Amino acid sequence: MLDNSENLALAALVAELERALVAHDAEAVADCFLETGFWRDLAAFTWNIKTCEGKGQIGDMAAAQLAAIAPQALALDPGELVTAADGVTEGWLTFETATGRGTGHIRMKDGKVWTLLTALHELKGHEEPRRLRRPMGAEHGHDANRKTWKEKREDEAKRLGTEEQPYVLIIGGGQGGIALGARLRQLGVPTIIVEKNERPGDSWRRRYKSLCLHDPVWYDHLPYIPFPDNWPVFAPKDKIGDWLEMYTKVMELNYWSSTTAKSARYDEAAQEWTVVVDRDGEEITLHPKQLVLATGMSGKANVPVIPGQDIFQGEQQHSSQHPGPDAYRGKKVVVIGSNNSAHDICAALWEGGADVTMVQRSSTHIVKSDSLMEVCLSGLYSEQAVANGIDHEKADMIFASVPYRIMADFHVPQYQEIQRRDADFYAALEKAGFMLDFGDDGSGLFMKYLRRGSGYYIDVGACDLVIDGSIKLKSGSDVSHLTERSVVLQDGTELPADLVVYATGYGSMNGWAADLISPEVADKVGKCWGLGSDTTKDPGPWEGEQRNMWKPTMQEGLWFHGGNLHQSRHYSRYLSLQLKARQAGIPTPVWGLTPPHHLK
Repeated sequence: MLDNSENLALAALVAELERALVAHDAEAVADCFLETGFWRDLAAFTWNIKTCEGKGQIGDMAAAQLAAIAPQALALDPGELVTAADGVTEGWLTFETATGRGTGHIRMKDGKVWTLLTALHELKGHEEPRRLRRPMGAEHGHDANRKTWKEKREDEAKRLGTEEQPYVLIIGGGQGGIALGARLRQLGVPTIIVEKNERPGDSWRRRYKSLCLHDPVWYDHLPYIPFPDNWPVFAPKDKIGDWLEMYTKVMELNYWSSTTAKSARYDEAAQEWTVVVDRDGEEITLHPKQLVLATGMSGKANVPVIPGQDIFQGEQQHSSQHPGPDAYRGKKVVVIGSNNSAHDICAALWEGGADVTMVQRSSTHIVKSDSLMEVCLSGLYSEQAVANGIDHEKADMIFASVPYRIMADFHVPQYQEIQRRDADFYAALEKAGFMLDFGDDGSGLFMKYLRRGSGYYIDVGACDLVIDGSIKLKSGSDVSHLTERSVVLQDGTELPADLVVYATGYGSMNGWAADLISPEVADKVGKCWGLGSDTTKDPGPWEGEQRNMWKPTMQEGLWFHGGNLHQSRHYSRYLSLQLKARQAGIPTPVWGLTPPHHLK
């Protein structure tokens, strides 16, 4: 049971911090924190997604922002318990500024703030029409000129993009674009989503046939409509595709399928974009104020240039183009790569009767799905967590409350436990010649994902096929060249091939900006994704947040939105509020906008 003195101490610290915030006393705000304290802000105080590290940076941000943000209240949430363990006392917060209301989380250590999270959840005067604010729907009374809901929707869809311009144009109609579109719809922001595929969900349907989510259902809900409680733990791709299509319709999104964005140009004087799209053969010019690239956390497919590709007589595919194993029974297939897609594709090809070889060019982090769920996710995203009162929205906030600078420290013990419990499994993989790693610092899968978005596989069975030799493995050597009928490695090994699959990942999202807008704008924005951890494929300097994601960029009016289902859900809230504030004319002084350090 929590010692009441700890509860009182946290309440006193929160009250002290509130006094300093309301008084706009930046020095007093900083003095509430440890020298090594953290303040992570999601659009509430910085109009950015930014982590301030140390008293100096916290004081600088407070001095720059408090007068404009005008904090009005900060308090412990009376509906939440204060907890304490290992010298750290934690509590949930509510707060209010001149323009918004939000939720926060605080960790106190040695009588000072160790970590503070502040997250904007609504704008005053622009609250979402939910619960008590929900629309009436039926129009009681009499009106000879009334229109039905269906007629109003059809009229809106006809006018938006022709007679009326969208305020926001989202390019990319996968889970990210759909989640953001739903948030903006609820905030009353005129939005069009353009998607090159014929139907919502096709970005999932068109992937290789064995693809399933590797994240559990509790981690994957979309905003407003969670998956039903009989939804499978790991959803097949076509089921996800159907859900996205249903969601798009039910959430009344203005979704232009079979539409390709051809070019975009920002007019500094008019402060708007000119975007040319091809909608089912018709060229249309749109003039949104805000342009969001929601093309996933990854950019264009990364296909390596290898000598001999022009003379190879078999098929060559990037993993994103691979249709599945049906046409390759009895064929020899070489899959270049050893991460999630490579393992999934190899396993499906083996099941389909192909002779398949995986080429592992560098070490890969492997974690068994069951171990990941039990050791890493069960406390936040599981049926047990839900029973303990932690739904996905609360779990998202707990997860967001840990600054990235110290997140690896939380993860290392978990992966040490996984290595212990699965020692025989890892020994068998290494005996088969597979090159393993747990990240540069042993922090495992999610830190690899945040830092580089690659380099791992969540094992759902393919590793057993590697261990027993059913999937042939060639590790430690890159590809030298292709011949007419084979893949030749740098160590001289020749692998006969009817099909080569390049499971070689994707580039940075700013590659889409280079193609759509210009290389100059792409360079102005810089690389998307990564923390600047100075680990493999995540060069420094340290930024402490995902580069350019869900927040203002160096190009006015250009935003990037992507990530897994969890990130699409969680960060769409803060991106939508930033966009709504601009549409509503609310001042949004951005603090901590970071210039690009890496262009690709």
